[in-house]
Amino acid sequence: MNASSALHDDIEAAGGARSPHLAWYFVLGCLFGIVLIKAQVVSWFRIQEMFRFHSFHMYGIIGSAVAVGMISIAILKRVEARTFGGDKVSIPPKTLGRGYRYWIGGSMFGFGWVLTGSCPGPMIALTGAGLTVYAAAIASAFVGAWMFGHLRPRLPM
Repeated sequence: MNASSALHDDIEAAGGARSPHLAWYFVLGCLFGIVLIKAQVVSWFRIQEMFRFHSFHMYGIIGSAVAVGMISIAILKRVEARTFGGDKVSIPPKTLGRGYRYWIGGSMFGFGWVLTGSCPGPMIALTGAGLTVYAAAIASAFVGAWMFGHLRPRLPM
């Protein structure tokens, strides 16, 4: 079985590619984009303030997101949550190794963030808000993700 048919089987098991539940993800994504814009998370000026250590605004938002994520994972573990397929939700442990992939990948992500003035999620919101120049950055992110997937088997662990 190839990867394409495995993905198709997963989609079918999850309710089909045309599941009406997918519309809710679109609606929630649009609402999330509105929240990002109204909270000025996508503001180039706010991001520059953060990188220059002139404002706590972005650090507070990022810190809140980390706290919510930690609490959510703790709750999922405590209630032994299951996927729609019935499998137990689990997060496999990461192997640090020498840590090259983490600091190199993090540096590349940060470098891209500084160059564009935005991280990937807000780029989509900014494009939707009419700043279409971010479409080029989104396309570049897709090309980078594709290149990583293509080169990953040859990269050191």
